[in-house]
Parts: sequence; C-alpha cells; structure tokens
Amino acid sequence: MDRQEALDLLHKNLKNKNLRKHCYAVEAVMADLAEHFGEDKELWSIAGLLHDIDYEDTKDESDRHSLVGGKMLEEKGLPAEVVHAVIAHNPAHGVERETLFDKALYAADPVTGLIVAAALISPEKKLSAIDTQFVMNRFGEKSFARGANREQIKSCSEMGMELEDFIDLSLKAMQKISGDLGL
Repeated sequence: MDRQEALDLLHKNLKNKNLRKHCYAVEAVMADLAEHFGEDKELWSIAGLLHDIDYEDTKDESDRHSLVGGKMLEEKGLPAEVVHAVIAHNPAHGVERETLFDKALYAADPVTGLIVAAALISPEKKLSAIDTQFVMNRFGEKSFARGANREQIKSCSEMGMELEDFIDLSLKAMQKISGDLGL
C-alpha cells in the first residue's frame, strides 16, 4: 500500500480533523525513527499513519480498539508486522511488543499528544516556538497533558533511546509537517 492509498483509507475511516492530524504526527515520528534506526521508512510511516484507523468506531471500547484496526489492515493486505504493531500499540490487549517496530509505534503514539499540548500553551501556538527542553519541562508536570501516558512515552528506553533524545527526534519530525498539523 502506498501513502496515497493509506491516506485515502484513513480519510474514509476517520472524519475527525484532530484525529487525522494525530495520525499524521505519528506517521512523521515513525518515519524519522525508521531513518534513525536504519529501518524501512515507508513501512514504518504507513503503520504510524494507520495505527488509529478504527478509533472513531471503537473509541468507547478500548478492548476493541486496534483489534478492529489490525483486522482491517490485514484484510487490506498489509504485512503481518504492521498488523502486529498496530494491535500491540494498545496496552489494553497485553500483546507483547516483540520488535523494534512494535516498540517504536507504542512510544510514538502518546508523545505526539504531549508535543501538541506543549505547542498549544506557547503564546504563538506553534511547534516552531518550542524546543526539546520546553517539552521536557512539561513532561515532568503531572497535571499537564494528562492523556499523554508518561510511562508509554518512557518506553522509548526499550528502543535504546534516552527520553530527551526521543522527544527531540519526535518534535523535529512534527516540526517538518507543522503546516499539515496546523501548528
């Protein structure tokens, strides 16, 4: 599946503009993680773009979220490794994160929300107005961006990355597509 097919599938299944932007952000982070680790950038990007493909249908049923999406992606012929990573990104299933790919998607998902929240509290409300240290400072504030699971973000250590390096890579990836994100 190429990016345009993936984008069409995403838009068919997710109508919410902010959910789409979240998926674009995770796609960007996954692309840069793939480059960082010398992995398949196209494959990792597609997984990031489509990881929440079922969210509008399963948002009130966390026990179904990502299982439905994984099945959809399997039916579309995506590789088993993409399907597994998508299913494993939802901790509700207890599916083991076996590969670097699985671990990357799991950590990338919540870090984008933390970074967006940090940008939105800057006076400019732009990704270009914040830096890694600004995000790191917000990371330590328990009341800030409560939906961004800190333990899940810190799982970047499972990939051999320090938290600050992971946030730096993620922020820079998102800054590259700031126009698409409206930030």
